[in-house]
Amino acid sequence: MARRLLAVAVVCLVVLAGCQGGITGDATTEPEPTTAEPTETDTFDYADPAEDRLGWEGGYWYNESIDVDRSDGLNDSELAAVVNRSMARVEHVRGLEFEESVPVEVISREEFANETAASFENVTRNGSLHQNVKWEAMFMLGENESATEQLESNRAGSVLGYYSPAEDRIVIVSENTESPEMDEITLSQELFHALQQQHFNISEMNQSTRELHNARDGIIEGDGNYVDHLYQQRCESDWDCLLPQTQGGGGGGDRHIGIALTKLQPYSDGPVFVQELRDEGGWAAVNDAYEHPPASTEQTIHTEKYREDEPTDVSVPDTSSDEWTVPDMGNGSVDYASFGEAGMYTMLWYPSYAESQATGAPASVVIPVNHLLSPAQNEETLDLYNYSHPYTAGWDGDRLVPYVTDDSMETSETAYVWKSAWDSTEDAEEFAEAYRQLLEYHGAERVDAQTARYRIPEGESAYADAFRVLTEGDRVIIVNAPTVDQLDDVHDPSN
Repeated sequence: MARRLLAVAVVCLVVLAGCQGGITGDATTEPEPTTAEPTETDTFDYADPAEDRLGWEGGYWYNESIDVDRSDGLNDSELAAVVNRSMARVEHVRGLEFEESVPVEVISREEFANETAASFENVTRNGSLHQNVKWEAMFMLGENESATEQLESNRAGSVLGYYSPAEDRIVIVSENTESPEMDEITLSQELFHALQQQHFNISEMNQSTRELHNARDGIIEGDGNYVDHLYQQRCESDWDCLLPQTQGGGGGGDRHIGIALTKLQPYSDGPVFVQELRDEGGWAAVNDAYEHPPASTEQTIHTEKYREDEPTDVSVPDTSSDEWTVPDMGNGSVDYASFGEAGMYTMLWYPSYAESQATGAPASVVIPVNHLLSPAQNEETLDLYNYSHPYTAGWDGDRLVPYVTDDSMETSETAYVWKSAWDSTEDAEEFAEAYRQLLEYHGAERVDAQTARYRIPEGESAYADAFRVLTEGDRVIIVNAPTVDQLDDVHDPSN
């Protein structure tokens, strides 16, 4: 499983649509399967049961062979057989029964790209500015780049399939819609997301910020990828499976690796988190985690902190003025951002990756490039990438508040206040020092020796702005504005 994830993890960020809101569903604790099954398929009774059974769906047992010819893709009846057997296999692996079947639709890469473009068409002015500020603050997109366009490109070119709770359907993206070849592992994960929705109502989990999205995905995608791991182990040992005939990801496109890897963390750390839960308390402990999902990426990067180290709810005083205001997102969306330990790690790591791509040689800028892109050598490992580093390991909470002017869409001039909490004064100082290294990499200069203010001159970088980096005990306050004089207008350090 590790080898397959290494090949597709960056290009296959499977999107679970519509996951936001508050946790309201009851996490049902299901027992481990207790029915003894023959170990040899030639002694198994493949007769259809009188009533629905765990490991049987739509006329197919989990270990049943099916008559499928892949040479010209799958026709409708073959696709139905693959889907039903895959449902049975997911049930058998995970010990949960499907309450109802879920429609599976196959669409082309082009059709998916068009659907993705349509979903981004109605992004509001404030929504666009909010995204621009977030990814500029991460030093991943310059102030003249559109974050919305980049997010659209990342999604359109990388997704192989997804489950939509709102539409209660699974979509598989295929290069051939008339006779889809099908990847059974991709199909099994999306089927499992449908199973999660039926048992744990995952669409009601609060995923309102990038940090909360990644944190909750620690159980959602962690469980999904762990089930994939177990499923593929059976495919490699005693199941006949429809696996990809060539390794690869989606349809290419202008993919931003920094943004992709910010979102990848739960796919790497989540399966380990779930495996540890199962090792300690069986599937019942994993089921219970849906009622008590990870509260932060810190809790899946450092699994010993799960349910032990709750993050600090960081507050940032509203300093809106006649000139600078926080864009109202509307529709119940939050008007701030949070990136958590995973995001802050990736922010400090990304320049090293970008530098290595530009020069063709490994680089060490803040966090060395190979610190993240160094998959473990053991094929059986589930944790492919390391998101832990002393610079960010003391994270305890963060909140980024964007500020814009009436003409920010035209001028691309925005601002923000990013406040973070740390486990200790030493941790705060360590992160602040790493952040100063990040500024210096982008050409920042101290305004004078006595202040915490920096300026990236025009022409030096796509991030030509002014910055103030203050530490107050175990807090770090970063303020950004177009000019040094505007720093106090955005956030008065005396407040």
